[in-house]
Amino acid sequence: MSDAADTTERRETLRGLLTPKMVEAVNARLAAGNVPPAVAAELPVEIETTTGRDAAELESLLPLPALEAIVRLTGRPPLLIRNDQVVLEPLPDLPGADAKIIGVQKYIPSVGRVEFVNSTMRWGGTGWVVDRRATGDIIITNRHVAKLVAQRAANGSGVFLRSPGGARQGIAIDFREEDGSSGGSASHTVQIVAIEYLADDLAADCALLRVATTAPVKPSPLPLADKEAGFDELVTLIGYPARDSRNDPGAQEKYFRDLYDVKRLAPGRVTQALTGQTLLMHDCTSLGGNSGSPLISLESGKVVGLHFAGVFGQGNSAVGVETLKALLKGRAVAVPGGGARAEATTESLADGSHAADFFKGRKGFATKFLGKGKVATPWPKLAPALATGLARPSDKPKEPGELRYTHFGVKYSAEAKVPLMTAVNIDGQKTVRIKRGRDKWFADLRIPAAIQLGSTNFADAEIDRGHLVRREDPNWGGSAQLANDDTFHYVNAAPQHSQLNQGKLLWQGLENYILDNARTGGFLASVFTGPILGPDDPVIDGATVPLEYWKLVATLDETGTRLRATAYLLSQGQLIRDLLERRSRTEAMEGIVLGEYRTFQIAVTDLADATGHDFSAYAAADPLFRPQEGAEPAAPRFIPLDSLEAMQL
Repeated sequence: MSDAADTTERRETLRGLLTPKMVEAVNARLAAGNVPPAVAAELPVEIETTTGRDAAELESLLPLPALEAIVRLTGRPPLLIRNDQVVLEPLPDLPGADAKIIGVQKYIPSVGRVEFVNSTMRWGGTGWVVDRRATGDIIITNRHVAKLVAQRAANGSGVFLRSPGGARQGIAIDFREEDGSSGGSASHTVQIVAIEYLADDLAADCALLRVATTAPVKPSPLPLADKEAGFDELVTLIGYPARDSRNDPGAQEKYFRDLYDVKRLAPGRVTQALTGQTLLMHDCTSLGGNSGSPLISLESGKVVGLHFAGVFGQGNSAVGVETLKALLKGRAVAVPGGGARAEATTESLADGSHAADFFKGRKGFATKFLGKGKVATPWPKLAPALATGLARPSDKPKEPGELRYTHFGVKYSAEAKVPLMTAVNIDGQKTVRIKRGRDKWFADLRIPAAIQLGSTNFADAEIDRGHLVRREDPNWGGSAQLANDDTFHYVNAAPQHSQLNQGKLLWQGLENYILDNARTGGFLASVFTGPILGPDDPVIDGATVPLEYWKLVATLDETGTRLRATAYLLSQGQLIRDLLERRSRTEAMEGIVLGEYRTFQIAVTDLADATGHDFSAYAAADPLFRPQEGAEPAAPRFIPLDSLEAMQL
């Protein structure tokens, strides 16, 4: 589309959105002065294009974001459905669509409204029959619809919540609810007896609901397309658009004629094909109740997606058909589901420093610690880009860049002023409990003080000093007190946002759980920890604040003879989403939501890919290790941990 044509289309879109009162308000603001010429050039002629005024104020009159959205105000009408038949209207922008719409009318009885039991909300979205099984038909809808009355269980299924009055909530699917129908007919309503799958926030926005085998009606499953939808493919939504305050009320009234909550068919086109870098997008008209609608190709007559989101005036998004197929085959990430308490911090004393001589005799991290020295745990090699900025201690350790302490070592970045990697030996049988007093932190003068942080870098109340080597880990044997004190050097401190503490409950107990678990041998472990540095990391009070952290725990297997290695991530999910995008996995584009900080178990090979560090000595010892198969990049292997028992050891 040419620039001129694009400008004309945007102008027409705005014209349809603006009510007389809005035109008057915008003109009043324009008269006051300052709309940028580029903005003024795209305003409809009804608005006086006087330059001046901040564009943000103009945007405030036209609220754009919405979960489901009207994309175009001409040529994409949401057609009413009566008695399972579409009430056709002129479709000037979609030539030839009429006959194709009639061809998919047979699927209308298989699409229903997701209604809630014992909830303050009467209904919340759309669902449709996707599979027929001996245990009951399967309805698919969006995760964010099902989560209105359910929560995810440890095995990845859904559990219905209880209402404030204590009654168990539930879901029913009404396959009628059309214009002119009486609604609520028992002959068209089925009860959901179980939520077979409720996606985690880091999976595509899907949920699978199972219908009772005694259901009074059993519509046929909608067929899934053989391939993903292509650009400009003619498609349609079938669903239940509801009045949506996130869209402009004038636009809704114009297109929906003040009739909502009933079944409609909305044709349009695919505006962007699904790839590992792009969403599946379409311009079918939708509102909030369309969540979970099938996106049906009018070319093939089969489902090409599951509608889940959109932006007003821009486009709607859908989960691709290949993801739906994989989900039905059971290829979905299971999310197992308390944890240890984080240790409370105490008021700190003034900073100090230790000269190089203070550390005489410190041996640092022992790479031959497990199996009476027979099983090696070498330092992973740092990513080349980070290794070049490594601080070089004056005592010239054998391991390049290692600042040696009691039972642990630190590799520190002179450029980012954060520890890049720490390594600690833990002997669970010789642990000495040392009560935490008033913290006093020190600079380690084996490297220049100027490249180390200090108390001034942690002045912000939202930023904490986080031990990368946990204070308790090296505290064992006769030198436990010295090891405890060694952890209070700034090279072992990473700036951590206070929000991250909520996700550290499981993180803090990882090593203890692994040491005590019968699936591992003995009470010895070697633990490596580090931040994941990225371009989005904020700098606060002169300190880089990493947004994610990783940990690798090496121990022996249950036989006590072979290496066992597991990797973990403390994150909101950025690393996992980035890996999906980098491997061009379509899952990255299908409703992943970054939520609170959580602890994940992640495959060692995926951690290596994400960080650039060389973990090759540990990859094959990982229970999540799988040989690469096929040409398609593999999805990251990870388990969001809701409990320590969910780990795969």
